[in-house]
Amino acid sequence: MMTVGILGGGQLARMLAIAGAPLGLRFRVLDVAPDACAAQFAPLIVADYHDTVALERFAAEVDVVTFDFENVPADSAQWLSERLPVYPNPHALAVAQDRLEEKNLFLELGMATPEFRAVDSLEDLQRACTEIGFPCILKTRRLGYDGKGQYRLHGTADIADAWAALGRVPLILEAFVAFDRELSVVAVRGQDGEFRAYPLTQNWHTDGVLSLSLAPAPQSEEVAALAFECAQLLADRLEYVGVFALELFERDGQLLANEMAPRVHNSGHWTIEGADCSQFSNHLRAVVGLPLGSTSARGVSAMLNWVGELPERAPVLKQARGYFHDYGKSPRAGRKVGHATLTAAYADVLAENLAELAAAIDRQAQIAPALAALGLANTAATEPRPGS
Repeated sequence: MMTVGILGGGQLARMLAIAGAPLGLRFRVLDVAPDACAAQFAPLIVADYHDTVALERFAAEVDVVTFDFENVPADSAQWLSERLPVYPNPHALAVAQDRLEEKNLFLELGMATPEFRAVDSLEDLQRACTEIGFPCILKTRRLGYDGKGQYRLHGTADIADAWAALGRVPLILEAFVAFDRELSVVAVRGQDGEFRAYPLTQNWHTDGVLSLSLAPAPQSEEVAALAFECAQLLADRLEYVGVFALELFERDGQLLANEMAPRVHNSGHWTIEGADCSQFSNHLRAVVGLPLGSTSARGVSAMLNWVGELPERAPVLKQARGYFHDYGKSPRAGRKVGHATLTAAYADVLAENLAELAAAIDRQAQIAPALAALGLANTAATEPRPGS
């Protein structure tokens, strides 16, 4: 029986451990927090990620290593990779940890991106703002996710405050994109180079945190084909093994690459119930060398993030295909504490169920975008049921 080591013990590690049980896998988790929620399903080593004594113990207890968030130190992953297999590889992790290196890689692969500039000084920022124009977004090159490490500039009066607010560290300035939609490709690449992608997912964010995902996203074949091509180019260049997400902006039918997440991804949570093989199972299959599973969708799905605190379970579970996930975390403002997924064979059924749930838990504002995207705000089905 193989033992998989996971650096990071959050909800993604927790869901990996749950998905690994049917595959006969065991797990060890290393995290700095003694209350890491993955410890409810796997033995936990509490230590700093740079603690070589703890890393030695961790390496001795596992057969392969992966990670559940992109801010795991790349040098720790590299240290482990010199002793046992680490997937995804530390180079892929390092690239994804640096927004400037990541954007440059996108350009090398022929992907369009928002206009951007490297910023290493206040003078750099002033010059970059002149070149890119306002509004624009200043981001830390490292250690930013879920809207953290970002500052939106509306004019020259914001420049000094933005530079100070983000700590005067290496930054990247990006043009603000008036996009039509935010999309993501959740994909998996095996050790043998086999590549599979889940259907495009459309996403909505609140305060920089994902709040709602719809899959498959209403899409054109051309947009979907381009998105999958970009994801495969990226995976092959990085010799990636495992699941990752490529986040994209769609504007006027064109795609702009935003960011890559080198791990299982929040926008792929719908795959647990809404796809033939979940992103978590496929990630584990890849890292232990098993055949990849089907990434086909089972109808249509909507995933709702619970941030800060959980709503009542009953209204979700009342739905015929409603699924509630509690991450076992204590409530805290801005913290992801769970999610729910509703699935249906047909778009009109999903819309009806979503509308019912929205009313029951008073989340109409959160759920309305999915209804609009489905084109069902007036109950007109985009994909009628047979015989209707």
